[in-house]
Amino acid sequence: DQISNHISGVILFHETLYQKADDGTPFVELLKQRNIIPGIKVDKGVVPLFGTDDECTTQGLDDLQQRCIQYKKDGCHFAKWRCVLKIKGQTQPSRLAILENANVLARYASICQSARIVPIVEPEILPDGDHTLQRCQEVTEEVLAAVYKALNDHHVYLEGTLLKPNMVTPGQNCPTRASPAEIAVATVTALQRTVPPAVPGITFLSGGQSEEEASVNLDAINKVPGKKPWALTFSYGRALQASVLRAWAGKADQINAGQDELIKRAK
Repeated sequence: DQISNHISGVILFHETLYQKADDGTPFVELLKQRNIIPGIKVDKGVVPLFGTDDECTTQGLDDLQQRCIQYKKDGCHFAKWRCVLKIKGQTQPSRLAILENANVLARYASICQSARIVPIVEPEILPDGDHTLQRCQEVTEEVLAAVYKALNDHHVYLEGTLLKPNMVTPGQNCPTRASPAEIAVATVTALQRTVPPAVPGITFLSGGQSEEEASVNLDAINKVPGKKPWALTFSYGRALQASVLRAWAGKADQINAGQDELIKRAK
């Protein structure tokens, strides 16, 4: 039960939302008992964006309003939707991919808010490739600027949204590695230039970083001096779950070990 000291919300998948614990208690109830807000992933995955060189957009807008209304009734108070952009040389992400994904995120956000659900806006720039820290920062700024332009065009209420961005890092195959301090400065600079102060919180994705890296980098980001008008925290999957799954390993007698590991990571 200590977990609610460190975790404020949990993103569920559709199937998990309707599952129950061994004693028959629905997962949503378990979370509520612990004062953890249930949320729901609502996108239906990435599809090719034809007319581009292997870029993509995200599907799932068609029946989103009906689904949001139902999810709200079923106890979800926030949602998340992931768009994916890739860096390749100086040509990608293309202007088309940036504008399309920004527009899709804005439509998703406005639909969520119409159903009284808080949208987490997630434009993920993949860490794949050999691009430099500086190139990632440039692209992150361009993408976030387009996202907030689209959210504004769609009259999305920014105070009722969250941003889930990538940290600014060199590509995984970049020969030049960056220190946590360098990653932190590049990340905070990109956010300062593009994310309005009206946005209450930024919950970073871990994007293929190890648990250690994700924790150390987030700590460094929070230590960067200067104006940071948003809460800067985490929305990690792998970087929170990997060691927990290793500790538990699916064995009933290891459940406590898994729980302890989760609390340790979340702290």
